[in-house]
Amino acid sequence: MSDTNDDSPITDVIFDFCGVLLDWQCRACLEGHFPQKTVDAICADDDPHGFYRYEDRMDAGEDFDDIYPDVVREQGDQIAGIFRYYIDHYDDALPRMLPGMEQLLRDLKAAGYGVWGLTNWSHETFHLAFEKFPQIEELLGGTVVSGVEKMHKPNADIYELALERFGLNAGSCVFLDDTRRNVTGAEVAGIRAFLFTDAAQARRDLASLGVRI
Repeated sequence: MSDTNDDSPITDVIFDFCGVLLDWQCRACLEGHFPQKTVDAICADDDPHGFYRYEDRMDAGEDFDDIYPDVVREQGDQIAGIFRYYIDHYDDALPRMLPGMEQLLRDLKAAGYGVWGLTNWSHETFHLAFEKFPQIEELLGGTVVSGVEKMHKPNADIYELALERFGLNAGSCVFLDDTRRNVTGAEVAGIRAFLFTDAAQARRDLASLGVRI
């Protein structure tokens, strides 16, 4: 949690998407289509083929067509083809909402709290989130997408943009993200924040700040 001294009551909760609202699984997209050994390497934390790095560039606002020649040059045609398949079938990497998260959004809204989205996601694939899970778009008051804004968590500018766009006071917000550096980025921007693990823990974390749902 943030070290902020702001004791303002929480009025709004800001959510990351992948790993918080949505179950994002690169493996779910690739398994059964490519050799298992290759899929295991791509989906490993130390992925030698750089999928996470290339996707991070897309999340920061670069277009796939601009990145793809680098993938070919650095990884070869076979791996580059798998990366193209992954992006072309990205909806398969989003198998479900994470358990309990739709209900958490609904409970927060019913209790009068604002709920918002702030995600690192490519402008070319983000639409799939709302197409597969329209309830998220219906429940959130708005979403800031890194690839659209060409800003990127954990940099302070994207948090500040979200606060401005949503009309929020940093001290009255709490942010949930599954990546430690993004939690730290929110705290630097003056937003109280928690590292997300699951819906039950999120409810306990919110309750610790006086959120009643």
